[in-house]
Amino acid sequence: MSRRPSLRTELPGPLARALIERSNAAVSPSYTRDHPLVAERAEGVWITDPDGNEFLDMSAGIAVTSTGHCHPRVVAAIQEQAAKLIHMSGTDFFYPVQGRLADRLVRMQPVVGDKCRVYFGNSGTEANEAAMKLARFYTGRKHFVAFLDAFHGRTLGALSLTASKARQREGFGPFLPVTHGIYPDPYRMGANATQMALDHLDNLFRTTCPPEEVAALFVEPVQGEGGYIIPPTDWLASLRALCDKHGILLVFDAVQCGMGRTGKMFAWEHWGVKPDIITLAKGIASGMPLSATIASERLMQWKPGAHASTFGGNPVACAAAHATLDLLEESLIDNSAQVGEQMMGMLRDAVGAHPYVGDIRGKGLMIGVELVMDRASKERAADFRNALVMDCFYRSGMVLLGAGRNTVRFCPGLTLAPEEAQTAVDLFATSLHALTQV
Repeated sequence: MSRRPSLRTELPGPLARALIERSNAAVSPSYTRDHPLVAERAEGVWITDPDGNEFLDMSAGIAVTSTGHCHPRVVAAIQEQAAKLIHMSGTDFFYPVQGRLADRLVRMQPVVGDKCRVYFGNSGTEANEAAMKLARFYTGRKHFVAFLDAFHGRTLGALSLTASKARQREGFGPFLPVTHGIYPDPYRMGANATQMALDHLDNLFRTTCPPEEVAALFVEPVQGEGGYIIPPTDWLASLRALCDKHGILLVFDAVQCGMGRTGKMFAWEHWGVKPDIITLAKGIASGMPLSATIASERLMQWKPGAHASTFGGNPVACAAAHATLDLLEESLIDNSAQVGEQMMGMLRDAVGAHPYVGDIRGKGLMIGVELVMDRASKERAADFRNALVMDCFYRSGMVLLGAGRNTVRFCPGLTLAPEEAQTAVDLFATSLHALTQV
């Protein structure tokens, strides 16, 4: 019999409530909390709270624990490295585990050019900040292009690119010069989505944003926070041609859609289009803080001291990344592709005909279910989605997150087994039908 959530107390339970109260009294109110969940320990795709309640985790810490929670080989790598060397700033000194990781990422050739180099940071926003600085340094241009509904981080440069929620930008301007285009959404824009998005960019170049002043165009190969949007097949190739035409660097933010999440190591592999710069984080080290900005050797020619990070490429994080890459290459990328395809089929069978389900889309274990109030008009169901995510799923023992205005995202650890996927789909369908009384 497959494992299912085990709820022993009311939610949250007494121990969890006490911890939540203490946290709320001391932690910045800027944090968002989708669930009153306290994670005390976790393994694979299962989380246990202090009261002993067990939850099926379809969030992976926001697509971070790519090898599942506390994979034994990742834990062993962390423990072994921590016993030898915890920190020795890689900006000023050398240590073997960082150099080996850089060489390993370079050999993957994830960007245009035969040779590339790696800059290490701690988070996705740091990776994008580094990409912005490098693009300005190389091109001598000051402006950037990004896309509406995109999320690239919350530090000032990355936040200038971000356009997913007004609350994230409110009160923090003025921002760096960024012009935002439209990301093509086949579900809402139809068969001409790519052309519509390109026409919008062309109009921006014609009216407000001279292309010869643009250093780089930032795009998520699969848009994450914006709703798990899978773009049309010609989108990335069209952007590659547009950037080449105007001498603009093409940057792929693969923070959420990289590291096996879509059933390929890098999401761009689905379309065969390489960027000039790629940014990685989240799943690269299975929960340890690490990011990488990778660019061709031709681009990454800045001088010593131009950009650095005391903690970026920390020895323990790098050791976790090596273990993560081993697991991804051995089996987990394939598992993501196979179980992800099966799970989308399960979702279509279970809720595909539901009147409030507008679209089921995804690649690998990056799956979005867009909820609508009316299938014909595609009227968004934002409040309904929030009620579903905030209450029904959590109280059924499943951890899920929203994406965009009205999408529920499934981004579990890539260790997800078919029977665990089926359990998640069953819980989703039961909650959806119960809430809508269909």
